[in-house]
Amino acid sequence: MSRKKISIRRARPDDAAAIARLMDEPVVYANLMQMPFPSEEAHRTRIADSLLPGKTDLLLVAERDGKVVGSAGMHAAGAALRRRHVVMIGLSVVAGAQRQGVGTALMQALCDYADRWMGVLRIELTVYVDNAAAIALYRKFGFETEGRHRGYALRDGRYVDAFAMARLHPDPPAATLLGSGESA
Repeated sequence: MSRKKISIRRARPDDAAAIARLMDEPVVYANLMQMPFPSEEAHRTRIADSLLPGKTDLLLVAERDGKVVGSAGMHAAGAALRRRHVVMIGLSVVAGAQRQGVGTALMQALCDYADRWMGVLRIELTVYVDNAAAIALYRKFGFETEGRHRGYALRDGRYVDAFAMARLHPDPPAATLLGSGESA
């Protein structure tokens, strides 16, 4: 079976309905911190807010055949100045497109953006311990398990554990300094 082309782009407010549908799939929200019955308007507001000048959040969608089949986000880990080098990510793929390269394309885009354009040293995420496919994807991109959160979240009436995973920049940027009298 040949794979269809996947394109990655920044999310737009008119993607809100497609993202809400994606997040409403039981197999998707069960593996995220999302709740059932997502609000299209909340997604629209979140996307619009991310596009305002000065915002550092990156919200992406993956499209195949003109349809949104995945989404991903990258957000500052918090407001503390001493954690500016850290971002958190999340990723989701529609059930019918899982294990078809969509997650890989989204992860590649997130890691490239963080590594090449943001100067990020550390990318963090949490993943439920029973989400083997996601864990394998994250490991493929250099993420390592740093710990286990016991009883991390309520999922379908049960408290479940999650792994804390992180990836350090594989080749942190360095300044190229020119000596006096040298030109670029």
